[in-house]
Amino acid sequence: MARIVFVGAGSVEFTKNILSDILTLPGLGDSTLVLTDIDPERLATAEAMANWMVHHLGLPAKVEAHADRRRAVDGADYVINEIAVGGFAATKIDFEVPARYGLRQTIADTLGIGGIFRALRTIPVMVGLGNDLAELAPHALLLNYTNPMSMIPKAVYEGTPFRNVVGVCHSVRDTQARLASLVGVPAEEVGFVTAGVNHQAFVLRFSKDGEDLYPRLAEVIDADPALRRTVRAEVFKRFGYFPTESSVHGSEYLPWFLRHDDQVEHFGIQVGAYLEWSRENLDSYHETVRRLEAGEGVEIEPASELASEIIHSIETGARRVVHGNVRNGGLITNLPEDACVEVPCLVDRSGVSPTRIGDLPPQLAALNRTFLGVGELTVRAALEGRRDHVYHAAMLDPNTAATLPLARIHDLVDDMIEAHGDALPAGIRR
Repeated sequence: MARIVFVGAGSVEFTKNILSDILTLPGLGDSTLVLTDIDPERLATAEAMANWMVHHLGLPAKVEAHADRRRAVDGADYVINEIAVGGFAATKIDFEVPARYGLRQTIADTLGIGGIFRALRTIPVMVGLGNDLAELAPHALLLNYTNPMSMIPKAVYEGTPFRNVVGVCHSVRDTQARLASLVGVPAEEVGFVTAGVNHQAFVLRFSKDGEDLYPRLAEVIDADPALRRTVRAEVFKRFGYFPTESSVHGSEYLPWFLRHDDQVEHFGIQVGAYLEWSRENLDSYHETVRRLEAGEGVEIEPASELASEIIHSIETGARRVVHGNVRNGGLITNLPEDACVEVPCLVDRSGVSPTRIGDLPPQLAALNRTFLGVGELTVRAALEGRRDHVYHAAMLDPNTAATLPLARIHDLVDDMIEAHGDALPAGIRR
């Protein structure tokens, strides 16, 4: 019987999705489901929801809820991390302060000034969690969903004794399904190799029975004006490989789009999109509370979440290939050894086994190294309390650097540090 811990269980919609999988996948229905969150109200909601789901399905699973994280993770087999440090209030800061400087963002959780500061306030919490796991559950597998994905696992394995961490994200799987659909080939018949950095990985091989499907994809895009007017199609055209992140999100990792009014209009980039999505998530949470209080329960809809599928494969031996974010260690030979990279991983009873890719095409590796450089400086800033590295990360960020001169970037960083205050490491706050 697996002990599965949800850290940040108050992200109720996300918790519901993973629980829907765990409670309906064969062999996991007797798990112990442990919920922990710093928000008592949201923790109580998650507990009520989990209990309702278990009772509704008539399963022997047990539910625990603990405000004390150490008590929750003690003896864990799996820990699913879904925290959002600072919640919606911090997200508003990540958008509103840069906007005063004329800096546009779309999602602000992966790269850019928003991604840098999300990492800075998240990494101290993750270091605490990693230290807890090293002491209380050294054999557990930490499955991380929290962005910035290229930074969070790296901070855990560099800042704590705990090493068994894998980041999971839907972007590769969703992209592969989308590409198969565009060329009219069932996804199960397509041979894919996809790798790189989370939210900036690329489909390196896209074929069926030895036929390269990229020429067919190019024809489909050329025939569709709406597809041509997307950031992903533009990157594919210029770099030769299709990227895994959406056009809205991917635009803010690059210097060529958000700085220019005509590019924002041409590619239909939704500036500030994540703020609206976050408000919708708040509405969804309140609806869940209402349904539980009314005795209506929640919809149990298996979502094929990667964390639940990894747990299922390890517990039952059902072999799967998923894309995981892991320490590079030579998996991608022209990216830094200590980087966190996204590669195909075989999962079975033996655990998560990453695939060695070798060299990326040089233009893709160059893009990834720019991305990873910002992350490296941000992680160092958080772990070492180095305010100067926050400036360095912001100055080297592609979208920030394309938009603002150096002095304005310095002022923006100062204003962001002041706005986030005690959420940041003490050394950075001075």
